[in-house]
Amino acid sequence: MRTTMVMSRTYVFTASAPSIRGGSGPTKPLPKSAEAVVIGGGSLGCQTVYHLAKMGMTNVVLLERDRLTAGTTWHTAGLLWQLRPSDVEVELLAHTRQVISHDLEQETGLETGWIQNGGLFIASNKQRLDEYKRLMSLGKVYGIESHVLSPAETKDLYPLMNVDDLYGTLYVPKDGTMDPAGTCTTLSRAATARGATVIENCPVTGIQVSTDDMGVKRVKAVETFHGTIQTPVVVNCAGYPVCCSKMIIVPVICLEHTNMPNVRDHDASVYLRLQGDALSVGGYEQNPVFWDKVSDKFAFSLFDLDWDVFMQHIEGAINRVPALEQTGIKSTVCGPGMDIACDTDLSICMCVAGMMLGGGCGRELAHWIIHGRPEKDMYGYDIRRFHHSLTDNNKWIRERSHESYAKNYSVVFPFDEPLASRNMRTDPFHKVLTEQGCVFQERHGWERPGWFNQDGAAPVLDYDWYGAYDISKNQNYKYNELLGKEYTFDYPPHHHVIKNECLTCRHGVSVFNMSYFGKFYLTGPDAKKAADWLFSADVNKIPGSTVYTCMLNKRGGSEADLTVSRLEAGAANLPLAPEANGDAYYLAIGGGVAEHNWNHIKTVLQDEGLNCQLTDYSEDMGMISIQGPKSREVLQEILDTDLSNEAFPFSTHKVCNAAGHKVRGRTCLSVFLAGWLYWSVWLAVIFPFHSHP
Repeated sequence: MRTTMVMSRTYVFTASAPSIRGGSGPTKPLPKSAEAVVIGGGSLGCQTVYHLAKMGMTNVVLLERDRLTAGTTWHTAGLLWQLRPSDVEVELLAHTRQVISHDLEQETGLETGWIQNGGLFIASNKQRLDEYKRLMSLGKVYGIESHVLSPAETKDLYPLMNVDDLYGTLYVPKDGTMDPAGTCTTLSRAATARGATVIENCPVTGIQVSTDDMGVKRVKAVETFHGTIQTPVVVNCAGYPVCCSKMIIVPVICLEHTNMPNVRDHDASVYLRLQGDALSVGGYEQNPVFWDKVSDKFAFSLFDLDWDVFMQHIEGAINRVPALEQTGIKSTVCGPGMDIACDTDLSICMCVAGMMLGGGCGRELAHWIIHGRPEKDMYGYDIRRFHHSLTDNNKWIRERSHESYAKNYSVVFPFDEPLASRNMRTDPFHKVLTEQGCVFQERHGWERPGWFNQDGAAPVLDYDWYGAYDISKNQNYKYNELLGKEYTFDYPPHHHVIKNECLTCRHGVSVFNMSYFGKFYLTGPDAKKAADWLFSADVNKIPGSTVYTCMLNKRGGSEADLTVSRLEAGAANLPLAPEANGDAYYLAIGGGVAEHNWNHIKTVLQDEGLNCQLTDYSEDMGMISIQGPKSREVLQEILDTDLSNEAFPFSTHKVCNAAGHKVRGRTCLSVFLAGWLYWSVWLAVIFPFHSHP
């Protein structure tokens, strides 16, 4: 069980004394107070302070420990590709492009270094070309010009390219290249012109917090070696480099066409960018070097290039542009990259594509700070979605960080599942379902049933790091083989299995394991007031009732759909019933968004000053759903409760006995989609994990 106990601390992070270049202090005096303080002068930090100032927050301060771009921004390739698999990212990229290519020059009269030379996505197999066609279709919705080219047309556009092994390419004429230094400098000037303050050579050493009357920690001030700034808002854009893996090599080659497009060959895990009279080559490998001890003296430094690691990119680049094999090397760049342990393919984007997405994310972050939430659906970037059992686990962090980096150039299929850090959160049914051939899906650490393999068990094995670091790859890995067959934009090969499961539910009875759902209790003096604020439907029916409802935010947008069951007041009968002297509610929320919803509810309770408690029993209770026309026949043999419509009506719940165990039964009416749309009466049984029936 998790409860929301808050400990008061003076500082939430500290930093050792820095090595300031030349021994100089801050470039400007520190103000005594600010509406917000942004930490970090890279792409995202500069974009954030620019957008905060543009939205009217003039008293905002950016603190950079060294100089602007000193982290990973200064050595980024600066490529901007407008198309990605996510519609939200397409919108974020479009805003970055608008800021860099138009807005900043209009506002400041300065050039950012934007070059519109176009972009080429290389497809060396049919699946990759199918992915690019989907990207092109998505781009049409947002007015992004793109064209699928034949190998011959690609050769005309990029004469140096080897097209013998190509299926085709996706050409986006208005893609381009950004200059990191020019962009960040212009952003900072535009921000200061609107009243913001940008201070370099000023490392942050700590953040002061205070605890309010509700026991909630609030930011109070930012501390540096050169003074303290009082502020209620701190934005950490400093990042945390965990991978020494971003490597760029620049061979010298004479080019007649000086405006050839940037190239990204996903299958070879390599990109090429024209840079003056040279061609930059870089990529993302499957064996990045973890940088565990981050040095505060690194700044503009670089690592020695590991040729053994980088040769895979050289070989891919030479295959794509054979002329590279005969050229010399002008310079090499090997600096730290950043990654985040992610649960969706969105999470990696701000780390390996921070320059591209910085404008869009900076605007959303500024809107979030000023108005309380972003304008777009930024769930994939919201750290509140991560469960503490994952973020506190170093194994999960390292494995998922590695996999998200290693798969950065992989085709984004609709049925993709991670192989790293699996079996982190399982329920008591996990073992028996695995033996029955269950193919599990992972959602925020939970292993939930996906479908059943008719050829026997397919357990998820320990992560093999894709064979990197001299670790042997898993052999005869049935689960991975099944995933490989799912990697298609068409119906998966097991579609007939799902069809049969749906028909069984339609005509007979099926059991769904929904134990990964979030299961929360809302209790306390202000529980009714909190329920009225949170939920769109009236959940204050008689005790024993269950209401399906949306949970809204301040702007009227929907945060989630869930069921809310009103409980009887009385003594605790945990985990099936909490102690409640007054109003009490049981909340059942989809497991994929449970942690995010938990944090939303907690924020509402804090901001509204509501005197009530939210407790999490997700790890303590299971949930199974029995659905289909024969569901009552099956359950009536197990439960000691009359399941007729009169005795157990729709949208009610009650505690009853199931084979000698206390459970809470809940009747609902659900819509089930299986080629048809129809109503199916089902009953969910909630039970303690330690005594499940």
